[in-house]
Amino acid sequence: MNDMNLTERAVQAAEAKMIARGVNVHYGDTHALKDVNVDLLDRTVTAFIGPSGCGKSTFLRCLNRMNDTVASARVTGEIRLDGEDIYDRRVDPVQLRAKVGMVFQKPNPFPKSIYDNVAYGPRIHGLTRNKAELDAVVESSLRRAALWDEVKDRLLSPGTGLSGGQQQRLCIARAVATAPEVLLMDEPCSALDPIATAQVEELIDELRSQFSVVIVTHSMQQAARVSQRTAFFHLGHLVEFGDTSQIFTNPRDPRTESYITGRIG
Repeated sequence: MNDMNLTERAVQAAEAKMIARGVNVHYGDTHALKDVNVDLLDRTVTAFIGPSGCGKSTFLRCLNRMNDTVASARVTGEIRLDGEDIYDRRVDPVQLRAKVGMVFQKPNPFPKSIYDNVAYGPRIHGLTRNKAELDAVVESSLRRAALWDEVKDRLLSPGTGLSGGQQQRLCIARAVATAPEVLLMDEPCSALDPIATAQVEELIDELRSQFSVVIVTHSMQQAARVSQRTAFFHLGHLVEFGDTSQIFTNPRDPRTESYITGRIG
């Protein structure tokens, strides 16, 4: 059995965690995202690449209804998580965001202790019954974010006192503390130095065993390193979507090839 068969079988075995069909986004009169169809697989890292302003972050924000917070935004089409329409009126966006966590471009720890940053989500969602359970969630989340050993002796110190790379891993710990099923990352390394970037990339690879991870990145090298599936966006269109190796070595659309070889962007 060759590697290609193994890859295909692995992709087939990983089920679609989220499905988007015919998604359009308007900001007022601006048509920012045009008829996007995507299957996001479970336990897989999917990278969104493309030039600035191409729609990749706009689409990412559709996946946990962050566009709800933008007054001029109008989202149409269908997005389902485990078969459930996330835009159904009965779906509480706050509960949805516990299931579909988000890590932003700039590390944004709360002005609280390291412990309280991680405990915040489990507390507001009522996920733990007592202090011992909360302590366990905080520790396991910090371990998952590869931060526990660095901060275990100063959990009551402010999260804002950590280095940039540590702050971003704290934000990842905060996101995974609500036991999400999908983790969205909007250029999580763009504000970090190369060493911190390498640590976060390694972490993304480990988190894939537990979550469906979606990462928006300007770095094609990063997309190639961390993802199994890649989507290329251009001028609001999803141009091409497939296995990362295929997108980077044998793109089907000339626009994808032009972007990857540096002719557009």
